[in-house]
Amino acid sequence: MTANITAEQVKQLKGDGFLRNKATDRFSARVITVNGRVTSEQTAKLAEAAARYGEGIVSLTSRLTFEIPGIQVDDIPEFKKFIAEAGLTTGGTGNKVRPIVSCKGTICHFGLIDTFSISERIHHEFYEGYRSYTLPYKFKIAVGGCPNNCQKPNINDLGVVGASRPKPDFSKCNGCAKCRVVEACPIGCAKMIDGKMTMTDICLWCGRCAGVCPFGVTDEHEDGMKVYLGGRWGKQIRIGTLIDHFFTDEDEVMAFIENALLYYIENALPGERLESTLERLGFEDAEKRILAGEFLARKDKILA
Repeated sequence: MTANITAEQVKQLKGDGFLRNKATDRFSARVITVNGRVTSEQTAKLAEAAARYGEGIVSLTSRLTFEIPGIQVDDIPEFKKFIAEAGLTTGGTGNKVRPIVSCKGTICHFGLIDTFSISERIHHEFYEGYRSYTLPYKFKIAVGGCPNNCQKPNINDLGVVGASRPKPDFSKCNGCAKCRVVEACPIGCAKMIDGKMTMTDICLWCGRCAGVCPFGVTDEHEDGMKVYLGGRWGKQIRIGTLIDHFFTDEDEVMAFIENALLYYIENALPGERLESTLERLGFEDAEKRILAGEFLARKDKILA
């Protein structure tokens, strides 16, 4: 630590999104994005800010925020004012809801939900909406457009994944020698058994089989979202547990997220991640109470 910067200053700056660079008295600014997207104006502003205040480098973090290293501590107020001209802010650290990450499911041909829209809503309601509350520890949320899992939502504290659940009518199967559903299924869920098509319970609800059968076996699908709870990655990795409920309404998902977050705030020990809280207190009980909306009903008391 240099003589000019105290440990308390470093802690305060980190809380504002400025992380001290290793073995120097300079800082990296962590600039927040909404699901990883920035406008051309914001991109130009980031490049100019890096050249003017930093080392001319802009990098991406795992939470889809931008980092600009090499900023002198005396330049931080001016840096913040400069990027604010393009609607940009710093943050993304501390015992808070962390920046929301999302895949490009809105424009990807595999995408089953509008990932940009729902992740932006989550950003405003929970990253921004809960910014003034200190949590027991960090809370990470991710959105994926389909079971391809590109953004790994199932290893976040809470993950939302687009899904298209088939409702097959096997009575329509004509026993084709070459089944188009079997060919379309990427994981071998659909199979021909004794001349008839069937599906096993390993279906991921990816929607690839929708409409491919010429006789209409897989024409009917129910579109919605799966939610995973209690995932974690880093030094300790845990795949989140799939909630035993198929979400067909975005408002329902948002209510579940807030109930889960309030459950965490009320029940977690200081420094404890959600997966540890669920393991300590029991997942099934937590799932039941979160789905019932118990915590949102007394939100004011929990946040007091």
